[in-house]
Amino acid sequence: MTQLPHFSRELLHPRYWFTWIGIGLLYLIVLLPYPVLYHLGCGLGRLSMRFLKQRVFVARRNLELSFPKMPTAEREALVVRNFESVGMGLLETGMAWFWPDWRIKRWFAVSGLEHIDQAHQQGKGVLLIGMHFLTLELGARIFGIYNPGIGVYRPNDNKLLDWLQTWGRMRSNKSMLDRKDLKGMIRALKNGDIIWYAPDHDYGPRSSVFVPFFGVDKAATTKGSYVLIRSGKPAIIPFVPRRLPHGKGYEMIIMPDVADMPLDDETATAARMNRVVEEGVLMAPEQYMWLHRRFKTRPEGEASLY
Repeated sequence: MTQLPHFSRELLHPRYWFTWIGIGLLYLIVLLPYPVLYHLGCGLGRLSMRFLKQRVFVARRNLELSFPKMPTAEREALVVRNFESVGMGLLETGMAWFWPDWRIKRWFAVSGLEHIDQAHQQGKGVLLIGMHFLTLELGARIFGIYNPGIGVYRPNDNKLLDWLQTWGRMRSNKSMLDRKDLKGMIRALKNGDIIWYAPDHDYGPRSSVFVPFFGVDKAATTKGSYVLIRSGKPAIIPFVPRRLPHGKGYEMIIMPDVADMPLDDETATAARMNRVVEEGVLMAPEQYMWLHRRFKTRPEGEASLY
């Protein structure tokens, strides 16, 4: 379990100087008023489409696979709005790491905190289902302000970014766990802690089963949900940090415990979890991380969808 990181002189090495410059620029930018940041982030996202051609292709393909009945013009408009969210996601990361609590609270409305209280009253840990929205850094920060928990993450190869990411995420949370540390997550859940957990990415064939996700019948989906829920017996509480249009701020929606999660086998659990994720994504589809190759892993012998 990762505790608050100590700053090391190694992070001042010249190989990190360009990273430091980027961090400094991000810090200065997020000092601007939020309405300015909103227009800046959306514009940055639209501009990025000119340079991130492969990511635009992936997002477009994901949306085509996930919403096959959506009219083409509507889907193309959704791609543009999704990349506006990509630009905002970069600035929101800086907001999550550098803004004080009072400024974050000013721009957030929060509903559903009673579901967390109910789980604690029942003596349960909480498996907090945090889908890969582009608002995830900011969402984790505001959630932790009200209910500090334990974040699950993949350590960054860049030691400076790993230090900053850990420091930023622990401004309002207890600690961090490597996403591969299932035993640590189960132990935390049994101790009544809150574990931020994202079951919606493709983590490869060895740790997955193939179940439906949106328009794809065989989407590789993590087996980890079954292990965590069966062993830790937590409340399963999804939450959605949703950006409001026109620079009006955000709302964090905490949903009720998913009481009907089947535990017969890994496949049944994964299929139900995907439906939970779908319900959350549909609350703000333009803000989901569609540029990730969600359907890259295919059953043996089946062709790539990309």
